[in-house]
Amino acid sequence: MTGISLLWLRRDLRLADQAALVAAAAEGAVIPAYILDEDTPRHRAMGGASRWWLHHSLASLDRDLRRCGSRLILRRGKSAQLLTALAEEVGTRRVHALHHHEPWWRNAEREAGRHLDLCLHHGNYLLPPGALTTGSGAPYRMFTPFLRALWPHMPPASPVAAPECIAAPEAWPESERLEDWGLLPGKPDWAKGFAGEWTPGEAGAQNRLAEFRAQAGGYEARRNLPSEEGTSRLSPHLHFGEISPATIWYGLDGREEGEGVASFRRELVWRDYAQNIIRAFPDHGRRNGKDRFDALRWRDHRGEAAEDLAAWQSGRTGYPIVDAGMRQLWASGWMHNRVRMIATSFLVKHLLIDWRVGESWFWDTLIDADYAQNSVNWQWVAGSGHDANMFSRIMAPLTQSEKFDAGDYIRRWVPELAHIDGPAVHDPDAHGCRPPDYPAKIIGHREGRERALRAWSATKG
Repeated sequence: MTGISLLWLRRDLRLADQAALVAAAAEGAVIPAYILDEDTPRHRAMGGASRWWLHHSLASLDRDLRRCGSRLILRRGKSAQLLTALAEEVGTRRVHALHHHEPWWRNAEREAGRHLDLCLHHGNYLLPPGALTTGSGAPYRMFTPFLRALWPHMPPASPVAAPECIAAPEAWPESERLEDWGLLPGKPDWAKGFAGEWTPGEAGAQNRLAEFRAQAGGYEARRNLPSEEGTSRLSPHLHFGEISPATIWYGLDGREEGEGVASFRRELVWRDYAQNIIRAFPDHGRRNGKDRFDALRWRDHRGEAAEDLAAWQSGRTGYPIVDAGMRQLWASGWMHNRVRMIATSFLVKHLLIDWRVGESWFWDTLIDADYAQNSVNWQWVAGSGHDANMFSRIMAPLTQSEKFDAGDYIRRWVPELAHIDGPAVHDPDAHGCRPPDYPAKIIGHREGRERALRAWSATKG
């Protein structure tokens, strides 16, 4: 026991399998601190939906800490500066934290490390990002070789249980009030539907895992069916670190029937892959992975394409599967993964709007908005990423909708179409039953496809 340590929390808002907490508790009293830092990330400060989640996650974490005899200290400002000031205030230089690999957090860690005894630990990924390299020592750019390299290292280390008691300091420093941070929307309360869909916090994450475990065997068969909700819906809990990937990995033991669990674990590896990409290429959120895309002439989303962008954002494109996804996003802060790909492809290829515009919209509206996942997934669909679809592979939203049986999903999220039975719901225009309050298609599939291919062909010269 050496005295007091600060526990610097960011996207690791849990007590179980928290390596930084374990290390800090082994040394003596622990002061857990969360700093709302909107200066260090600059334009990558959290979007509105993420702020809603953060508010409730921090409230949940503070309750959990108090049950262990501790509490959460809140400060707002630049991380490195406030962390240094808080350390001086409580008479320590010792700080424990989990590694974060977004470029702004790596900068903050370097700055904090110049003033403090900063001890960084791993635990937010299956393997530490950067640990796997090719034979030449380069980062993996392609997913499949990355998967093959990672798999022999699995399973990850067994998760550590949450502590029952956390040693407290003799006196606690002052904390700001969470309610004063204004993380929740005011008027209008656009997040009023979120609470019915989500329970932020570590307990909510554990409950979500238990629910998914019961159906994980069918994950491979159901994950692409929006009407069946066959996905885990663990992504926001993982993003905010309310549960570790190791906890999920071991939580699925004993559910090995079929391809379901193996398929889901590959998705956990994709999460690691995305984090490795942004660690190796920190500007992946704004720069094309493939140089040829720099010559692609996107339509101006502030000029000629402004109305099309607004229609996409509000779920008024005339393509029911796209509109259902965008309205689900608005109402719940989340979108089914298969529909994310369809909606992404539609913006980039049918509307020929730069993938960065869509990525920015998702950054603001997704509760699981993650720099690595968001940028890698958008560039995968666009074709511009290091490992990506070909640009010329253009999803047909109407075909995708029927193929993946999205009828009930559409009826739920597009109430204008709720009365349409059978396959007509996928394309009311073609069946002559489009209601007057539902828009016509803003562009035909063939027209959008041919325009995209012409723009792509023009980049060759």
